[in-house]
Amino acid sequence: MSSAVTQPLLDTIEPDEDVTPQKPAAAAPKPASNLSSAQSAAPTTFATNENDAESGIAGIFRQSSHPLSLFFLYFFRLAAVTTYIFCYYFINNYVFVTVAVVVLLAMDFWNCRNVSGRTLVGLRFWNQVDEDGESYWVFESRDPSRPANPIDSRMFWIALYTFPVLWFLLLLLAFLKLNLSYVPIVILALVFNLTNVVGFTYADRDAKQKWASGMAGGAWGIGGLGSQLIGGVVKNGVSRVFGS
Repeated sequence: MSSAVTQPLLDTIEPDEDVTPQKPAAAAPKPASNLSSAQSAAPTTFATNENDAESGIAGIFRQSSHPLSLFFLYFFRLAAVTTYIFCYYFINNYVFVTVAVVVLLAMDFWNCRNVSGRTLVGLRFWNQVDEDGESYWVFESRDPSRPANPIDSRMFWIALYTFPVLWFLLLLLAFLKLNLSYVPIVILALVFNLTNVVGFTYADRDAKQKWASGMAGGAWGIGGLGSQLIGGVVKNGVSRVFGS
């Protein structure tokens, strides 16, 4: 009985003692090291491609078709908000704040309406007065066969709708702190920003309606789509929004 018990134990221990001199386990870590190196190399290539393509400021500008226009769109708007906040809390000089913020707002308004909107989303608008003295707004849109870059379009509309909200919050803060001397600056900023919001919103709506009717007319043989910028004129209704 005792020999029957000890014999399996000897058979079990002896293979363990024979395995250690041969060191077969030394070959096993090599695939593990290869796997670890492969795994460490894979995230590196994946991160550079994925992060650059989907996230991060550098990735956004890398995907943009007009990175310079996108940069100045956010530069002027951030500069105006930052200058106002910094001067409001740290520099008690009303004249300097007014001049600096108004200049930045005017540069942003001109850049957004004439440069960023045209290059990033293919839209532009302006006011015109005809021979009868009637004021109306003209909307320009790009040929839909040349669609805007999705990154450029998304970032443009985000900037267009986000910054008026920031200025509205700053207006509420000025009222809550009873610092009414800075209220006209914020109201002017809201006028500039909301003018671009309404103008580009109507321009985008007008472009969709125009090209939809153009495609319908082309289907019936009435007309086709042009390859150049087409001006759309909208009277009365938009003039009431902006004021004549």
